[in-house]
Amino acid sequence: MKKETVKKEIKVLVSDNISQKGVDLLKKAGLTVDVKTGLSPDELKREIGKYDALVVRSATKVTSDIIEHAGNLKVIGRAGSGLDNVDKVAATKRGIVVMNTPGGNTVTTAEHTVALLFSMSRQIAQATASMKSGKWEKKKFMGVEMCNKTLGIIGLGNIGAHVARIALGMGMKVITYDPYLSEEKAMALGVSVVDIEELIKSSDFISIHVPMTDETRNLINARTIGMMKKGVRIINASRGGIVDEKALYEALKSGKVAAAALDVFEKEPPTGSPLLELDNFICTPHLGASTEDAQENVAIAVSHQIVDYLLYGTIRNAVNFPSVSADVLPIMQPYINLAESMGGFLSQFFEGRIESIIIEYRGEVAGLLLEPINVAALKGILTPILEETVNYINAPLIAKERRIEVKEVTTKDAGDYHNMMVIRIKSGSKENMVAGVLYGKKEPRIIAINNFPVEVVPEGEMLVLSNNDKPGVIGGIGTVLAKHKINIARMQFGREKRGGKSISVVSVDAPVSKEIMAEIKKLPNVLSVKRIHLPV
Repeated sequence: MKKETVKKEIKVLVSDNISQKGVDLLKKAGLTVDVKTGLSPDELKREIGKYDALVVRSATKVTSDIIEHAGNLKVIGRAGSGLDNVDKVAATKRGIVVMNTPGGNTVTTAEHTVALLFSMSRQIAQATASMKSGKWEKKKFMGVEMCNKTLGIIGLGNIGAHVARIALGMGMKVITYDPYLSEEKAMALGVSVVDIEELIKSSDFISIHVPMTDETRNLINARTIGMMKKGVRIINASRGGIVDEKALYEALKSGKVAAAALDVFEKEPPTGSPLLELDNFICTPHLGASTEDAQENVAIAVSHQIVDYLLYGTIRNAVNFPSVSADVLPIMQPYINLAESMGGFLSQFFEGRIESIIIEYRGEVAGLLLEPINVAALKGILTPILEETVNYINAPLIAKERRIEVKEVTTKDAGDYHNMMVIRIKSGSKENMVAGVLYGKKEPRIIAINNFPVEVVPEGEMLVLSNNDKPGVIGGIGTVLAKHKINIARMQFGREKRGGKSISVVSVDAPVSKEIMAEIKKLPNVLSVKRIHLPV
């Protein structure tokens, strides 16, 4: 009697509201789909162990605690681009692929930005509220034209570029600050590239389109607002926390900022925010991606990706795994991790626009399949610049669009090591490099920074200091950090020669603020300080 093969049921949990077309696509592929929205964290922990895949938007928080209970989970799919609600590090450690749908919200978020621009300029929200209360206050709601005015766009990624196209079509002059933007792309769009101070001083309207990072936190603050034109108007449909809301409130009250429109807040919902009391402030509850078209597009896209992975093993738009076959991945993964860590470190250490990247493989590693490792290095380099829009699939395309030349070099000679990787970033005559190896074939280490020998574990919060090799530097750093109750986990040093230039890498247990960095920079013989953040 022939024994029948029992096909394993593949189960998908949809824990946030997505378009029914996405759910139908999963079911049509033969997957068992349960839609259970509004689950509490405890309820999700009890449920998640049954499922092979989880589909979320922004409401479900996929924490490390949730992931620990996900014994069968193979993939998390985010119907959208942002992944602030998913612990990617915990998922990676468990071998769970995390996918998003980059670009699915580009048009709708750009259009919402422009809608805020129009509404703010013509006081549409305030006039509507006035009329609904029975008033006819025609003279009160005098607006301003946008034609022939200067729009400053901070961050010219996909969304910022689409906003620029619309603004140019309306007759606005568009200037942009984006240190990683190629001049060719700017010229093709018809915008002018300026430094951040010129943009802040010259713009009639300022629109923000950058990720939330240590460098962009409170980018719009009391100091930068003080540099702006009187009567400037500010729009943020990017990420909360980039605008210092207290400083914005004071500037709106004083009239320095004529009006502002926010779709995002540092704390959401912004209950009790004094901004909500101001007549020259309008807002929406994080609606940038909230159109039927966009939600349908991202639901269909993530469903296709999950089907392709669960049924055929094809990884697309993963933020934590490259497209490598399952049998090769265990061999490649340590080198992929090393390349991404080195790239992330070097990108945050480097200043200025990147023109070229050279990835050099020395020793036995040169004989491996190098394309996934190259992509991992690119992802590491580009992620601190663009954050959530970068994954293992689109990193090469982003580099190409930004006119970044990428070169691969191989050699059999690795010196004292079996394997070594070297990554260089160039911009004109300026060059920075890091070299890295694997200890025990698994543990990544950075062994050189700009030819200074070091031994750095590339993870967590770090400070990288350039200093003169003089007594007292180490003690000074320790004293400042201790004063602010920041514990030092590791300290590594390298010098070119005795009494010459030196480099210090200090790993700490907590983020270091800009104010503390400024205090360290004032120490004797400290030349510069860089803050580096890498996943743990």
